[in-house]
Amino acid sequence: MRPDRVKKSLAGFSGRLRRAAWIAGAVFLLAGCRLDMHLQPKYLPYEPTDFFGDGRSERPPVEGTVARGELRLDELYYTGKENGVEADEFPFPITRADLDRGQERYNIYCTPCHDYLGNSYGFVVRRGFPLPASYHIQRLREAPAGHFFGVITNGMGAMYSYADRLDPADRWRIVAYIRVLQASRNAHLADVPADERQKLDQQTNGQGDTRPPAELPSPQ
Repeated sequence: MRPDRVKKSLAGFSGRLRRAAWIAGAVFLLAGCRLDMHLQPKYLPYEPTDFFGDGRSERPPVEGTVARGELRLDELYYTGKENGVEADEFPFPITRADLDRGQERYNIYCTPCHDYLGNSYGFVVRRGFPLPASYHIQRLREAPAGHFFGVITNGMGAMYSYADRLDPADRWRIVAYIRVLQASRNAHLADVPADERQKLDQQTNGQGDTRPPAELPSPQ
């Protein structure tokens, strides 16, 4: 037999041998697959059990367990306090973008009661909801920033907590915008940069009278 034919024949045999080995290996592995893991004893969600004393198959987290990213070591950022006292500072620098975001969130969540100017004559108040304090009274003008953050987080009086609607960063941005509203009512023209005063005069002249209705008492 010619040598080239011998090589070709051996190559073909070797290929068939490798395919046979692969097939044998696959059969061996498939034979090892059983349904024991799929059909193993287990509890379905909320299925009761008598194994534990409380009758529940789900086990509660170990006491003191903290979810990843929820350690909350920054007291100021998460509580508005430092050493347990309401702080009059922000946990991060407030930029124009932060103020714009704070205004957007304020208009969504706060205006129903506090109105767009912070006078607390929102439309739900006009319909009988308890009158909240105006942001422009002296007590709240002098209140630290952490006070407003704490109220948004925990609620106060008839106001419920907004912690599940606003993350801490947005709460701080709303507080910053409240400071803007307070400054707008109590600032002086000299506080405005000269190149912006003309624009401010034009905007003020176009708004007309924005005072709250006289028939509603001013809360203290």
